[in-house]
Amino acid sequence: MKSILIPAALAFAAATGLALPTAQAAGCVKGAVVGGVAGHLAGHHTLLGAAAGCAIGHHEASKHARERAAQNQAAGSGQSGSSGNKGDTATAQ
Repeated sequence: MKSILIPAALAFAAATGLALPTAQAAGCVKGAVVGGVAGHLAGHHTLLGAAAGCAIGHHEASKHARERAAQNQAAGSGQSGSSGNKGDTATAQ
């Protein structure tokens, strides 16, 4: 019974997931795969592991995105003043 039910559930999830608009799930898929495998190996708790992995993966991806945005903002504010000086030195020579 399980061998028929699991592929049917996966096919239904894939079909409905394609019809819905995409969401920002950065890190969720990667975390769900890792968590699903870990949950399966830890006592056949695949879905629980996948859900936890998705949450952790999304959290980590959001954290890295915030760090990159802060670095880009800091780098962008330092470059804005130097671009005007390059043109001045080229015309002075």
